Parts: sequence; structure tokens; C-alpha cells
Amino acid sequence: MSNVESPGMTEPSDNSVRTMQDDSAPSRKTLVIACGAIAHELVTVLRASGFDQFEIQCLPAQWHNTPQRIAPGVQGKIEAALGRYRQILVAYGDCGTGGQLDRVLEPHGIARLPGDHCYSFMAGSTVFDAMADAELGTFYLTDYLVDNFERLILEGLGINRHPELLETYFEHYTRVMYLAQDASQHDREAKAAQAARSLGLPLAVHHTGLQPFAHAMDTIRITAV
Repeated sequence: MSNVESPGMTEPSDNSVRTMQDDSAPSRKTLVIACGAIAHELVTVLRASGFDQFEIQCLPAQWHNTPQRIAPGVQGKIEAALGRYRQILVAYGDCGTGGQLDRVLEPHGIARLPGDHCYSFMAGSTVFDAMADAELGTFYLTDYLVDNFERLILEGLGINRHPELLETYFEHYTRVMYLAQDASQHDREAKAAQAARSLGLPLAVHHTGLQPFAHAMDTIRITAV
């Protein structure tokens, strides 16, 4: 049986994560410390990939706007979990920490997802690198960012209150690329188009599915064993 801490469509506060009771022996579970922005996809991938016992503890998705909080937040989760789980994995890329996250993980031998950010492992590194090489000025959207664009981007960056910030943040961008994970949610493309219009940029859509993400998770699970 799996034990999943899922944040729903908004990221959880730290207080929403249920902690395990102290035991003299470590749990048989794998702890996955994750960004709240990929919680739904992570649950789907873990269940499909044969993780029989796991617990997910999510940090707030909006920390992508303040990446200096990610490494200390992950470190706090690790320190609280050491000796209590069979294995610890981290479902983050570097995510703007400038190597700080890797410096937190290295002393413990804990693996994280490959790449600089979630767009890389969602698309697959080869596909993502080709996209980046083709057009450097690309602003990427995932399913979560499409669903929460207003709250995380327009409100989170203060653009709704100060429209002049739009040019400051996005003057060097030339397109929006929506990396679509769930093709069954057809309304998301319309939402992505609206998001692109609000930024004054053209939209491109690439259907990734979840296979690249599943492969990345499976790789770090095996590496960390």
C-alpha cells in the first residue's frame, strides 16, 4: 500500500504533511521530497512504476518564484527523515538553486531528478535540449502552470498589480512552449493560449505525456539503490 501526501491543485503548507511516528527501526517506505507543482504527475508515475511503498512530502510550488528557499526546505525535510525511511529521493531539478540543492544532497548520497528544472525531465532531456537550442527565449508551461497561471505568474510575480513588470520579466522571451502531460484535458490548450496572449507571445504545444518523467524517476530510483 502506498502512503501519499498529495497537495491537490494548490501546494500544501508544511503543516499539511503528516509525519510518521518515531520507531526504533527504519520504515520500509521510500520518501520522495517533491515540488508541489508535480504532485499529481508524481503520484501517477510512482503507482505505474511499481513503487509499492512510498510517501510524498511536497514543498510549495510557488517557491519556483523564490528558488533560494528550495535547498533549505529540502534540507529540513531530509534532516527530519534520516534513519526513518528505506530510501530518500528528491523530485526536483536544480530549479534555480544554482547548485545549492546538489550541495545539500551530496553528503547524504541522495539522488534528484536530472536537469536544471522540471521542464527538462517532463519533456525528456534530448527533446528539451533541442527545443532550447532552437529558440532560447522560450517560456515553458506544464499542466500545473497552465492550471495555475493567474495565481503563480500574473499574481505571484506582481504583474496584475504592476503591468509594467510584464516587459521587465518577459522582454527577452520570444514564445511560450506548453509541455502537455495529460492529453485528455483538452481545455488546457485553450488556457495555455490565453496565458500566451497575456504575455504577448506566440504559443507552441508539445505533447510529452508522462513517459519521460517516469523514465527519470525510475532512473534515480535505481541509481540510489
